[in-house]
Amino acid sequence: MTTDGATNGEHGLAKFAARHIPPRTDGLTGSPRRNGLAFDWVYVAYGALFVLFVLGYPLASWVWAGEVFTPPIWIPIVFAAALLLIAGSFAWTLRARSANAIRAAYEIVDTAIAGQQRLTGYEETELSALENKVIRYVELARAREEEVEAERGHLQTLLSDISHQTKTPLSGIMLYGELLEEVPDLGEEARQYAAQIKAQAAKLDWLIGSLVKMSRLEAGMIALQTIVSPLIPTITQAVSQVYATAERKGIPIAINCDPVISARHDPKWTGEALFNLLENAVKYSAAGSGMHISALAGEMFVRIDVADQGMGIAEEEWNDIFKRFYRSKQAAQQEGVGIGLYLAREIIAAQGGYLKVSSKLGEGSVFSLFLPSL
Repeated sequence: MTTDGATNGEHGLAKFAARHIPPRTDGLTGSPRRNGLAFDWVYVAYGALFVLFVLGYPLASWVWAGEVFTPPIWIPIVFAAALLLIAGSFAWTLRARSANAIRAAYEIVDTAIAGQQRLTGYEETELSALENKVIRYVELARAREEEVEAERGHLQTLLSDISHQTKTPLSGIMLYGELLEEVPDLGEEARQYAAQIKAQAAKLDWLIGSLVKMSRLEAGMIALQTIVSPLIPTITQAVSQVYATAERKGIPIAINCDPVISARHDPKWTGEALFNLLENAVKYSAAGSGMHISALAGEMFVRIDVADQGMGIAEEEWNDIFKRFYRSKQAAQQEGVGIGLYLAREIIAAQGGYLKVSSKLGEGSVFSLFLPSL
């Protein structure tokens, strides 16, 4: 539908198109049209001018001098100046129309993203075709985004159901295991079985919790709240969770972190990542060995090193240990499922940081955690 000879799309783009782009009459409606990508008339007009000047040179020479090859000196000078003027005008016009076309493309993209009315209507022009493709792409992207959100909601519901449905029976198993251990007349062998039931139930509860965390991180359902805050509380909170186990194995934990060192991080989830690193360090270190935690502030990142004197990791496995469910050959005899380091890496990556390792077999490992400074 048109109003006063203007198409529905003549707002926004048409405001500058009316000033810079010549009108084109549509054979069906007779209404003026605008096409920001129409360069044909520019080529034709300037091509005709060049041809005119090239052919007019010998003619002007003959008229003024009576022969072709001996014109007055001012004729070639004027001719050369005219050619330069036309060339400069051509370059300026082409540049201006190119800028108009680019601005038109920008407005088309902005309008399509905002979901506003089409700028070019439904005319058969290159600009309208471009707008149609951009709108189609934006619609497909939005449809895909909606599908992802729906799948994420379904996955979140499924994970919540799994966590809820397994928590009650696992708690019951652990409770009954404790009750069995308290039976006075229970034999030693039966008491060991009860202890194993309780331990395995606790391990299964931890595994399910870790899998749920991992799935939520991968699905983007966990929103990390990163703030610039000191690192020492986060480090000490993680150390407190492994301190008892380390003390039983006689492994001292030294911390070297200036209280003023801060980084942008989520204290809760960064503490979770550090706990996974520390737990592995205690688990795979021999009794009586040592652990050292240090923090160093840099220009872009703050580096936290967790060094142990454990069994070490072969260099060819440095990348593999961060994969889901990967177990090192040296760690095959130890309990574990191989998701702690994967979780730690995902948590740090979600905060704009990264995690790497340096290790030698038989000498220990150093896990370096990098967090953004600001």
